[in-house]
Amino acid sequence: MRNLFRKASAVAFLMLASLAHAQTQPHVPAYRPTESNLAARRWFQDAKFGIFLHWGLYSELGGVGSKGLSEWIMYDSRIPASKYERLATFFNPTQFNADEWVAMFKAAGAHYIVITAKHHDGFAMFDSKVSPYNVVKSTPFARDPIAELAAACRRQGIKLFFYYSQLDWHSADYYPRGRTGQFSGRPETGDWDKYLDYQDAQLRELLTQYGTIGGIWFDGWWDQEHTPMQNRWRLERTYALIHSLQPQALIVNNHHQPPFPGEDYQTFERDLPGENSMGFNRGQIGSLPLEMSETMNGTWGFSLTDDQYKSVETLVRTLVGAAGRNANFLLNTGPMPNGQLQPENVATYAEIGRWLKTYGASIYGTRGGPVSPRNWGVTTQKGNTVYVHVLDWTDDRLFVPIKQGIKDATLLRDGSRVRFGKVDGGIELLGVAKPQGVYDEVVSLELE
Repeated sequence: MRNLFRKASAVAFLMLASLAHAQTQPHVPAYRPTESNLAARRWFQDAKFGIFLHWGLYSELGGVGSKGLSEWIMYDSRIPASKYERLATFFNPTQFNADEWVAMFKAAGAHYIVITAKHHDGFAMFDSKVSPYNVVKSTPFARDPIAELAAACRRQGIKLFFYYSQLDWHSADYYPRGRTGQFSGRPETGDWDKYLDYQDAQLRELLTQYGTIGGIWFDGWWDQEHTPMQNRWRLERTYALIHSLQPQALIVNNHHQPPFPGEDYQTFERDLPGENSMGFNRGQIGSLPLEMSETMNGTWGFSLTDDQYKSVETLVRTLVGAAGRNANFLLNTGPMPNGQLQPENVATYAEIGRWLKTYGASIYGTRGGPVSPRNWGVTTQKGNTVYVHVLDWTDDRLFVPIKQGIKDATLLRDGSRVRFGKVDGGIELLGVAKPQGVYDEVVSLELE
């Protein structure tokens, strides 16, 4: 994932090189989503809640020595690629059980999983035929956890997406090295087109070795500074490859810009759509389905020392805030190097699952409601029902600027009636006070 220090200015001669490269790109027909792709987008918007998994060689170091992001430890600790490779020789997550993982995530109320098939360190967590630097060929584990997870997802009805880092600190052909590859010990030469061919070859493997998948979750193109970036990364060709192999597969790219042709939804890293507390979510909100990703603590990969876990209430309220902005919520955990999930995260997922059993009707299958986000909360809507999510409210009267006629109002948690009255510009809900321990008081409004 991205960090705040990546704000260096572009190098002029690299911009010119990118423009020259753009002129050599083969023509790719304009992307037109298939019916199966459009159906997958609708499914995605209905799903609302997913699990993010950051798991790789970096998990073994537990973030000790990193500057805050454990999956960045190769860069943060200036570990040369030749020495970082040694981590593979003792990566052996013998307690990994894909069915247990998926069952736990399903009980948490998640409908899809995104796992790091390859992160910035260049190590493939799958059986790649185009590189021996992978979990099957380079570790004593010698198993393909991606294959096992894909099979478990099929058995349990969960969709699986693959995170793929376009940035690569290991490949000698990833050159120019970009803003974050200065300490990898790689040569001062390389073949950019050869690297992109390698990238596409691994994507082909991910799209042909593991059955039908949900999509590809890209990250890392911000490591390069070129204009136009979509030509630098040969996006049209790569996206066309993905959609030709699996037309329904959804493509998202965490580049923090408005979507480019060929992308199927837009993601926001650690910010609700429209917000920019992290400093890099500056892209405008487009017309595609939306998602926001978030960490349990302050890091994506497993950390031994980061105990600043967000409360269940905070995470539930963020999920609700995302749904009220017509977005999914992708909540991360960093599995431990032994293959188990962090117990603190397991407990949090279980609590979220219990909350969704009561309030899921106001989340799943909904779209952003008729009232834009307010200080007191958000609205979601499904059919003729508007759900008013009261997150911050201490008064006994709440003005809701909804102009449609209301037939009935009830509390979602127990079905009790809620008094309401018509006023200029909307309605007032009367006598609703948020009880102790209720993260989100949901009022169901049945429209006339």
